[in-house]
Amino acid sequence: MGICFLSMALYSSNSLLLLLHHKPKSSCVTAPISASLSPGLKTWTEGNHVGLGFEGTKERIKKMFDKVELSVSSYDTAWVAMVPSPYSSQAPYFPECVNWLLENQSHDGSWGLPHPHPMLVKDALSSTLASVLALKRWGVGEEQRNKGLWFIASNFASVSDEKQHSPIGFDIIFPGMIEYAKELDLNLPLGQRDVDAMLQKRDLELKGGLGSNTKSREAYLAYISEGMGRLQDWEMVMKYQMKNGSLLNSPSATAAALSHLQNAGCLNYLRSLLEKFGNAVPTVYPLDLYARLCLVDNLERLGINRYFRTEIRSVLDETYRCWLQREEEIFADTATCAMAFRILRLNGYDISSVPLAQFAEDDQYFKFGQDFKDLGAALELFRASEMIIHPDEVVLEKQNSWSSHFLRQGLSNSSIHADRLNKYIAQEVEDALRFPYYANLDRIANRRSIEHYNVDDTRILKTAYRSSHFCNKDLLKLAVEDFNICQSIHQNELKQLERWIIENRLDKLKFARQKLAYCYFSAAATIFSPEQSDARLSWAKNSVLTTVVDDFFDIGGSEEELLNLIQLVEKWDIDVAVDCCSEQVEIVFSALHSAISEIGVKASAWQARNVTSHIIDIWLKLLRSMLQEAQWVSKKSAPTMDEYMTNAYVSFALGPIVLPALYFVGPKLSEEVVEGPECHKLYKLVSTCGRLLNDIHSFKRESKEGKANALALHMIHGNGVTTEEQAIREMKGLVKSQRRELQRLVLQEKGSTVPRICKDLFWKMSKVLHTFYEKDDGFTSHDMLRAVKSVIYEPALLAEF
Repeated sequence: MGICFLSMALYSSNSLLLLLHHKPKSSCVTAPISASLSPGLKTWTEGNHVGLGFEGTKERIKKMFDKVELSVSSYDTAWVAMVPSPYSSQAPYFPECVNWLLENQSHDGSWGLPHPHPMLVKDALSSTLASVLALKRWGVGEEQRNKGLWFIASNFASVSDEKQHSPIGFDIIFPGMIEYAKELDLNLPLGQRDVDAMLQKRDLELKGGLGSNTKSREAYLAYISEGMGRLQDWEMVMKYQMKNGSLLNSPSATAAALSHLQNAGCLNYLRSLLEKFGNAVPTVYPLDLYARLCLVDNLERLGINRYFRTEIRSVLDETYRCWLQREEEIFADTATCAMAFRILRLNGYDISSVPLAQFAEDDQYFKFGQDFKDLGAALELFRASEMIIHPDEVVLEKQNSWSSHFLRQGLSNSSIHADRLNKYIAQEVEDALRFPYYANLDRIANRRSIEHYNVDDTRILKTAYRSSHFCNKDLLKLAVEDFNICQSIHQNELKQLERWIIENRLDKLKFARQKLAYCYFSAAATIFSPEQSDARLSWAKNSVLTTVVDDFFDIGGSEEELLNLIQLVEKWDIDVAVDCCSEQVEIVFSALHSAISEIGVKASAWQARNVTSHIIDIWLKLLRSMLQEAQWVSKKSAPTMDEYMTNAYVSFALGPIVLPALYFVGPKLSEEVVEGPECHKLYKLVSTCGRLLNDIHSFKRESKEGKANALALHMIHGNGVTTEEQAIREMKGLVKSQRRELQRLVLQEKGSTVPRICKDLFWKMSKVLHTFYEKDDGFTSHDMLRAVKSVIYEPALLAEF
């Protein structure tokens, strides 16, 4: 029979609510507040419920949109310091960089980021050796050089430690610097056997790529130009000079090119960096666009993006402009391009997936360099590949396949789980593979992001670098406080709904499953913000009522009672004591009448027009579709597939849940919009997905009960489909195509009359459905119990930094 996503997805004991009422020891830090918010409220006044700290945190985050903070790099600054003056080979072109090195050595004799990660000793060795070379090159800083050499000698064993992270190109660059040290007559305190082993490893890596003429291999060698020395083909290298004058946005590689070629573009690039950063340079620039996209992505993942809509829109508009102009800052970097594509498409910008084709499966980019970076770039490509909305996006299909395979291979490498630096990227990869975008409920995803958030996000290219835009304690602090504020409201609303069930005697209906926790959870996990209280309560009440009505039509009511209930809703204003044929009908109709009237009054206030009749009509269509299914069962008749699906997408019972909720999310909707073809198509697509998913899972049970089922009918009427496995495969393919069409309509802005915030409700419901049905054995009661507790009862905790 018809219902709702709760029918097959959730079979559990009625003790769930009792279990949930055992609160965890730690409680939410904010007191429960009223769930009743004024109609038409567009924003929520946080000041009524939180202190100045909340607002202060928001203001600090807003300032991050104005300027990108990026750490400077000792390694790259050292290479810039080594560039000779065009007027004298005995003098530096950039003496300010030499002075910076003299003034910025660490107490242990090393150069590099302050408070480095213990797994980044190779990075410290690389930065220190480069700095020592720069000082030796100009014959200054003997004391600093000696301390640096002592650090290198003391930590040289880490060079061959496979557990240590290797900066990109380390096995080529570090031996290259050792050779340069010999040219400078710098006596390195290293054993000859160790040096020979490093040089041999370097030569093997270079020879290993001799047969490869791919552009990515060339780009890799150009990127590590400073470590190639006399082996470098500078004519080839300059093919990778970018419009800003740099070699692949790398100051160290650009400095090496300037030393060899005296290129004006290289010089202008380095000068511009020193003007911006002072006497030192970063390891990559420009990075502003990528950093701001990371900030936007973090805000969305943590569930606090709604506080920064204006700032985010500004970033996305600028990113879209860069995309249309094919700017190198986007298209020259895998992660930036993939992230820009995903975020722009998710926010309704009309962009093509064709530019992502440059990152092909056989791209050697993913075979050279450092695993940590490779996984991050592949993860961004995988996430981008989930944004398929057109049937001809073969590029994204292929990238989804190979990137997921690449990520699984990366996770199989035990070393990625072995230390703190890698565990965050490993966790992100695991979550992305386990929870596809289309089956990832917002609030559960927000909670995972909070729990896995890395407040010390060190990135590594040829050297380590940091930016507050990659990770930020303020973001985590705001996310935790916001989560707990919302959770407090959710707890209050659930208590309100428990009282509503008792007041309407729904708990007296013995045939009806008690699914309140699930019904409310599906709302709280997707439309969670405080100002959406009316939408949540409408969603939850109608979810409960559709469950009750489905059970009534399925097992609880006689044919007379079913017909009586429909007639009562058609008449609407009746005397229940006279017109109801049984107590069951009286309870069900009274609950329907009360809820529809209450929701209608509230919705009418939001919309400034009477919409109650529309809500009644939605319910009547559901009741009639359920009656049709009951009659098919009683008459033992089998409809055609078309007859079944025409009725079944309505009987799946999403209409009363989603459609009235549209009235409560903000925009005023005309009758032409809410009852128009676009809105109906969105409703039909999500309902069809749900119906097919439900029928796949309920096939065996409904076949035994003699009920119509899409899978069974497909096997009967399908062209050449004879086996259950074949039918399931085809049905899942149909679900995928319907889901992608739904996502396309939700994201499409051109020609759309339904506001995006309203269209999002259909996509959120689709996420609920796919979450419940994603596993072959359904979403178990244990899964649901854990999910409900995490969203509604267990507060998020702010870990000590």
